Amino acid sequence: MAELVSLHDAVAELVRDGDTVALEGFTHLIPFAAGHEIIRQKRRDLTLVRMTPDLVYDQLIGAGCARKLIFSWGGNPGVGSLHRFRDAVKDSWPVPLELEEHSHAGMANRYVAGASGLPFAVLRGYVGTDLVHQTETIKPITCPFTGEVLTAVPALNPDVAIVHAQQADRAGNVQLWGIVGVQKEAVLSARRSLVTVEEVVDRLEPRPGAVVLPSWVITRVAHVPGGAHPSYAHGYSVRDNEFYQKWDPIGRDREAFTRWLEDL
Repeated sequence: MAELVSLHDAVAELVRDGDTVALEGFTHLIPFAAGHEIIRQKRRDLTLVRMTPDLVYDQLIGAGCARKLIFSWGGNPGVGSLHRFRDAVKDSWPVPLELEEHSHAGMANRYVAGASGLPFAVLRGYVGTDLVHQTETIKPITCPFTGEVLTAVPALNPDVAIVHAQQADRAGNVQLWGIVGVQKEAVLSARRSLVTVEEVVDRLEPRPGAVVLPSWVITRVAHVPGGAHPSYAHGYSVRDNEFYQKWDPIGRDREAFTRWLEDL
């Protein structure tokens, strides 16, 4: 059953050196505050998992928290590249970064397999692509019924999944709405989970199209208003487009990034 704690205490308890950690959220509800707390607590040797790594993963990589990235796309949305990510891959600064690249569909199906208690997922999308030859965790598999050659990918079961949501009630049940990605699947696939929320309410009001995560699938909940900034939380905040633009020169320069890190 989920327990409401501070963000500091949640990260201190749940995220350990060497863990596989997934911070998920698509376009909005990206758990930036939790990522920053991981940086402040100086976690190291993490395997970071995310379908679409953006600024928060650039920051975690630049801070030296990561040894490996499992992903399907990476960039500064609407602006360009992630330069701390590029520096780690090209020049091993501040530490070398291992890559495991998949498609969006492959990543989503890996989470679904993990959430379902299955060892792998099967899909057609990799057939004819070069990823089959570049990524060790994509393997051909023959359908026992039709003989069709498909591709299999192993389930994702992160040590910790972290997501941001709009609301939790005092019992630790969580509700999120708007554009959603694989937050539900990430939480259900993980061994431990943290949900940061904009608001704690006495009772969750049902919303059409909302995703509800019951307390019993969540380890910890932390009340963190604005915890998605500079992304947005539908109904609570707007996207800080200026921050995404300002990040580009910060991320490009090691000294500028180091100064940003010191002020975090």
